[in-house]
Amino acid sequence: LIRFQPTSTPTSILIGQPTSASLDIGTALLPSSTSSSPVTATVFSGSSILRPGTPTSTMETVHAILSPLSAAELGGGCIRCIGLNYRAHAAEAKMDVPAVPPLFLKPATALAHPWPTATVPLARQSVETGSGDYESELAVVLGTEARNVSEEDAMAYVLGYTAANDVSCRAAQFEQSQFCYSKGFDGGCPLGPTLVSTSAVPDPKEFKVRGLKNGKEMQPPTPISDLVFSIPKLISFLSQSTTLPAGTVILTGTPAGVGFKKNPPETLRDGDVFAVEILPHIGTLYSKFENEK
Repeated sequence: LIRFQPTSTPTSILIGQPTSASLDIGTALLPSSTSSSPVTATVFSGSSILRPGTPTSTMETVHAILSPLSAAELGGGCIRCIGLNYRAHAAEAKMDVPAVPPLFLKPATALAHPWPTATVPLARQSVETGSGDYESELAVVLGTEARNVSEEDAMAYVLGYTAANDVSCRAAQFEQSQFCYSKGFDGGCPLGPTLVSTSAVPDPKEFKVRGLKNGKEMQPPTPISDLVFSIPKLISFLSQSTTLPAGTVILTGTPAGVGFKKNPPETLRDGDVFAVEILPHIGTLYSKFENEK
């Protein structure tokens, strides 16, 4: 499913399903796209990804793609993020694999639409220190409220999956023991372009995550099987004595290949375009960065 603005009434917001199941909608909507055909979607009767309703007979041309959830729909009013959850990433960072999932939060104001609908402001702190960084991640969205869930039952609460970029300011991150400040700047969590249901991908281990900066591969395709803590484990852990409302978004961690560990470092700068590709089905989340005004 996608959340989008149609060409017919660009100020309205609709929920729909792309008419082409094989289309990478993020790539198809780029200004540089060579496709001569408009991107179309079958409109659903609901007004939210959380309550999409049913398909209607209406088809609309997509004018702009939005993040699957609005900031107001985020469960708990924040985005839950897991650190050091890929074995290869822990190894490149020269850090021990954690014994329990390291949790940090991004505020709702960090949520950002895919490009070209919106650009991502590169925080002043990242610009001044030259330490802006990317993290390609699979995001899990819960469709029903969860509390004290077992690992065995956890997947029943999942609505679907999307792509995310955990944009980070490394200089600020390494000054503190907590990550909320360095990873919580406005626009620091682009999300999209699609939400793929668990019925389309029953086993999330099918997914592979890849990251590209200006078309150059930074994070090679990495299977979800490299996760230290599986998706059922994360949901169960986060739900203990804690209510996870419908709309809860969980970023599951980034694979190896982050910018600060490269030689020389690959930092994000004004004008850069970063792509998070997750296959199958989800497609590519593009983000264009502009220095904070």
